[in-house]
Amino acid sequence: MLGNFCYLAYRIFTDFSTIMSTTRPIKISNGRIITPYRLLRHATLLVSEGRIAAISEGDIEAPEALVIDAAGRYVAPGFIDIHVHGGGGHDFMDGTEEAFHTIAKFHTRHGTTAMTPTTLSCGKEELLAVLETYQRVSGQPGHGAQFIGMHLEGPYFAMNQRGAQDARYIRNPDPAEYRELTTRFPFIRRWSAAPELPGALDLADWLRGKGILPALAHTEALYDEVLQAFERGYTHATHLYSMMLGVTRRGATRYAGAIEAAFLIDEMTVEIIADGIHLPPPLLQLVCKIKGPGRTALITDAMRGAGMPPGESILGARHNGLPVIIEDGVAKLPDRSAFAGSVATADRLVRNMIQLAGQPVADAVRMMTSTPAAIMGVGDRKGSLLPGKDADIVLFDDQVNIHVTIAGGNIVYTKEVYA
Repeated sequence: MLGNFCYLAYRIFTDFSTIMSTTRPIKISNGRIITPYRLLRHATLLVSEGRIAAISEGDIEAPEALVIDAAGRYVAPGFIDIHVHGGGGHDFMDGTEEAFHTIAKFHTRHGTTAMTPTTLSCGKEELLAVLETYQRVSGQPGHGAQFIGMHLEGPYFAMNQRGAQDARYIRNPDPAEYRELTTRFPFIRRWSAAPELPGALDLADWLRGKGILPALAHTEALYDEVLQAFERGYTHATHLYSMMLGVTRRGATRYAGAIEAAFLIDEMTVEIIADGIHLPPPLLQLVCKIKGPGRTALITDAMRGAGMPPGESILGARHNGLPVIIEDGVAKLPDRSAFAGSVATADRLVRNMIQLAGQPVADAVRMMTSTPAAIMGVGDRKGSLLPGKDADIVLFDDQVNIHVTIAGGNIVYTKEVYA
């Protein structure tokens, strides 16, 4: 396993030897540019000082610019992953600056330009260490995806729906704990919890008051409980279908669960692990049919095994995480009784939504860009190609193979060298 990790690390950093740092404007020409309104063919986009300066159906005069010939490829907003645990052999729960930087760099190879690092249920001291690491690295210059806030997944979950979350740490909401954490670390932007737990609605009130998104997850809530929770602020469903109830029976009576509630509450947004394994094609199609691209975000939910060869891995922190097996394009518990995480990347999600779910390219891209940006409250600067917005851009071909990734106006990944 160690040998595979060293080999992958070599590959990653060899690929990144082509990272280009330039203060010159960047002109992307001859591309199929995906705007919020339409597809522009043979179009040009100009980047200056980290922002999109102009978009034109024709040429843009910029003699001093570094020119990237898109060669007819798609030019899209950079992908935004609002639920990701790791990749490239690292997990954010490792709590090291190396882990944060390596994960951010790894995912740029797959088109991600912004992400919300996500935790797992753990002890308070371990969580503090991860949050303190984020605090240090968020102000450091880097050549990877930008961090747009932390997502705490747990530990306030229903025990029977914990999945691969460590049972030692599952507990009910603790007001002293969550008030301290959200006050001390204002970059916490989202917290996933089971809304039926005692104190979970008070948690939502507190989070919304801090501008933090409460999301329902790992829950046994039924429809009526979800509706009440939605009214208190749980407006988003974490990894829809995974670790939540659908239609269930209690005695002779059937009840709608959290899945049906997410579908029936029109305003509720959802996220899906579109790896084609957690959700097979018919369910991907069903989510799109009911919720649509404006209410559906694609997430990798990737753990450290993303980008790694099949074999043994660890979910969570390296020193005390859960042993898992990577095989068949997914992480599994050692006894193969359940999935234990995703090894997907953003390009794979977009490709699957086109090829497996039959979505138009623009809609698949929307679910990986403007929709997650809106959910996380950064749509004013990210998620779409418009003048004045951050220059987060990805170039990909008809098979959604990534050719260039630009984050904040910097070329952070490229298959080609431009001069």
